[in-house]
Amino acid sequence: MSRIGKAPVAIPSEVNVTIDGQKVIAKGSKGELNLVLHPYVEAVQEEGLVKLRPVKETSDHWAMCGTMRSLVNNMILGVNQGYEKKLQLIGVGYRAQAQGQTLNLSLGFSHPVVFNVPAGITVETPTQTEILVKGTDKQQIGEVAAKIRAYRPPEPYKGKGVRYANERVIMKEAKKK
Repeated sequence: MSRIGKAPVAIPSEVNVTIDGQKVIAKGSKGELNLVLHPYVEAVQEEGLVKLRPVKETSDHWAMCGTMRSLVNNMILGVNQGYEKKLQLIGVGYRAQAQGQTLNLSLGFSHPVVFNVPAGITVETPTQTEILVKGTDKQQIGEVAAKIRAYRPPEPYKGKGVRYANERVIMKEAKKK
């Protein structure tokens, strides 16, 4: 059994955390995030730490305590440092171009793909074949990156498609004559 729920969350000096009943609000240089805790968990702030504890001493309550602790930690890190995911486009003619809150993709289809970026997320294209998804909410960044990747996931024969920067695609061998 994991003991993540027992570890307190450290609050950096640049981040302001307020706890109002079941609601945790974190404000930092990158923005503001809030989280409503599960009813099985209660939070207490003391001496630069946020401590989460279960309402009852059951395994379900401790499991939810670990989940909520991870979410609060991700929230505090997000408003302090921010998160980013890097995507790569691999294939002849595959390009990306960011224009404000839209991302224009050429992925080998007969039409260009236009992706509208949600609020709170910024998308940058340092080169035509790289996409950087940045923001404060770790879950939302992963969701946006997964949606972009879903337009053309990497295929196993030539490896063409949109992939994460650290993703390893297992290549299949071509058909023999």
